[in-house]
Amino acid sequence: MKKHNFSAGPCILPQEVLLKASESVMDFNGLGLSLVEISHRSKDFVEVMETARSLALELLGLEGKGYKALFLQGGASMEFLMVAYNLLETKAGYLNTGTWSDKSIKEAKLFGEIIEVGSSKDENFKYIPKGYTVPSGLDYLHLTSNNTIFGTQIKKFPTTDAPLVCDMSSDIFSRQLDFSQFDLIYAGAQKNMGPAGTTLVVVKEAILGKVARQIPSMLDYQVHIGKDSMFNTPAVFPVYVSMLTMQWLKNMGGIAAIEEINEKKSRLLYSEIDLSPVFEGYANKEDRSHMNATFNITDEKLKDTFDEMLKQAGINGLNGHRSVGGYRASMYNALSLESVGVLVDVMSEMERKA
Repeated sequence: MKKHNFSAGPCILPQEVLLKASESVMDFNGLGLSLVEISHRSKDFVEVMETARSLALELLGLEGKGYKALFLQGGASMEFLMVAYNLLETKAGYLNTGTWSDKSIKEAKLFGEIIEVGSSKDENFKYIPKGYTVPSGLDYLHLTSNNTIFGTQIKKFPTTDAPLVCDMSSDIFSRQLDFSQFDLIYAGAQKNMGPAGTTLVVVKEAILGKVARQIPSMLDYQVHIGKDSMFNTPAVFPVYVSMLTMQWLKNMGGIAAIEEINEKKSRLLYSEIDLSPVFEGYANKEDRSHMNATFNITDEKLKDTFDEMLKQAGINGLNGHRSVGGYRASMYNALSLESVGVLVDVMSEMERKA
């Protein structure tokens, strides 16, 4: 039976990507060797890394604009530290919109003064703060574009003189933006791009090299740029699968094409949530994420029945995060509109039974 994978991460991947990746584990490029056993310095893998980095810039429209793409390790959690290590000299601003913003603030405080320009903690992060003031003199302003746990997403980014840093782990490549407004973007691959184990960093070179502190080599973006993202042994398989996923996206028509599909998926699900007396959305409507729809069941006595219906329909990964409860449908790029339709059908059936 086909499973409909709404898992928040690691994410669903395109079937054709999984098939090609599985073949590479047995025999990569006709070498008679597995991808995971060849040298990362070999011509075949160096080409993978170069293609992956190039595709990232191409899809984001940042080619020839002074940016470098890197594939690093340690997840977005490592970037909480690396961003501050490389950019924070005196003070930085952070918009606190959820768990991951909280964690990034904690790491940055080790390096300088942190100003929370806005926060939605007062309502358990169910909205995106607006109308906040960005003070002058910041080394950078840090945002989290999409909040996986709470199901909120920034729709409009602030205009500021400070370099703009954005954690896009859970909505990278999912919607059209002017990506040149950001000076540094980072994203753990496992939410919308590939398997866990690698992190995409896209950074404008001009913002680097301005802090007085000495930066350890492994945490220095300039070192990784100088070595073409091959300073140490990269996460070979996750980089390769991320490359395949980006090629799949490019062949589909790029971000513009996938955004249209993503909007159809989220519109279908949110319409059901709003029309049904059995379910209610968690996030404020104007701030709802197209990637992660969070909702609750209005009568807990119906939960066991609904959960069994989900299981029978082959729906996987719908449980909400413990800090929110309820349900969370993660509709990443590779999730089909058909899968969302199956979920909506189950919800409609639940309404008829209630």
